[in-house]
Amino acid sequence: MKTLTLLRHAKSGWDDGVARDFDRPLNAKGKRAGVEMGRHLRAEARAFDHVVASPALRVVETLAAVEQGYGAALTPTWDRTIYLASAATLLDLIRDLPAEAGRVLMVGHNPGIEELVLLLVADDGAALRDRVEAKYPTGAVAELELTDGWSGAGRGTARLTRFVRPRDLDATLGPDAD
Repeated sequence: MKTLTLLRHAKSGWDDGVARDFDRPLNAKGKRAGVEMGRHLRAEARAFDHVVASPALRVVETLAAVEQGYGAALTPTWDRTIYLASAATLLDLIRDLPAEAGRVLMVGHNPGIEELVLLLVADDGAALRDRVEAKYPTGAVAELELTDGWSGAGRGTARLTRFVRPRDLDATLGPDAD
């Protein structure tokens, strides 16, 4: 059985004035959320033998913050295909993952990450899937088990085993009260 962990980049800053979306950095809350998620992954003894990530600045900074909390380097393969990819494109990437990799971390963007979970996990009324469908916020992690391996990934072939949002770890990392 293969395990796929999907991490959406942490909260980025929209008021930074960068010329390109690709270059948008994390804001302070996003950096804190990344560190907290890294601590959580370490506490849950999550390990990855392959990491693939979008090279967008907010993903690079998310992984740096996660590594800080995790206490170890994750050494990603940077893949521009993940940047703003659709669920179908991400599924193609999953099907091409190295067969020897058992636990993969993929770090990317919405809506693709959320749509990928909803594609891979059958809509059986499970509360965990419903939480993903309601909102896959920045910095959240979903963990899926794929019994048919990477090449067999497709509609309804995965089981969602966990979904953790930054606010589940620290209430101050939830939505701002405006």
